Amino acid sequence: MADNQQPKLTIWGRANSVNVQKVLWCLNELGLPYERIDAGMQYGRTRETDYLAMNPNARIPTLVEGDFVLWESNSIMRYLCLAHGRGTPIYPEAPKSRAAVDRWLDWTLSTVQPVDRPVFWGIVRTAPAERDMVQVQKDADAAAEVWAIADRQLATRRFLEGDQFTLGDLAVGAYARRWLGVEGISRPAQPNLTRWLAELGRRPGFAQFVAPPMS
Repeated sequence: MADNQQPKLTIWGRANSVNVQKVLWCLNELGLPYERIDAGMQYGRTRETDYLAMNPNARIPTLVEGDFVLWESNSIMRYLCLAHGRGTPIYPEAPKSRAAVDRWLDWTLSTVQPVDRPVFWGIVRTAPAERDMVQVQKDADAAAEVWAIADRQLATRRFLEGDQFTLGDLAVGAYARRWLGVEGISRPAQPNLTRWLAELGRRPGFAQFVAPPMS
């Protein structure tokens, strides 16, 4: 099949989901056209039979390309690079370099996401009158210890793995925007993280999909 006849890429998921934002940013980095369909939270649809047939987790995002369906945002980004961006420096070919990037993708799931969620949801997605700021600050203190790891990593390098922006920066950066952007908590100065996030903010995909007000 010729390139201009390839099935279109469709992303199911609402634009204010951090995991959808990662995928949209990745698509932007690769210059790939796509269609996005709102799903999740106020849009519903994820519990409908046809959606569950695509993604039994009832979560977002889900990628559809012809008869191929893929869920899990980091897996979607890896696929996009392998299928549509071979040779892209954001997901290097060399095994050691790729493994180094993959560990940061895994780190977002194993380490960052568990400490991000209670802080983000406790403030951004909880009405002011219902917020337990004592608990949120405790959660923020735990998150600060995790983000200190990235801050130390960035003390001696431009990006997480050196001078080249990669999927690792993209995945971690989407969460860092929430960590440094949420208001109402005390957090330690993390200058390397702050400098790095400001540099990511100059990338068009970040500016379009990650930087808008959180909701």
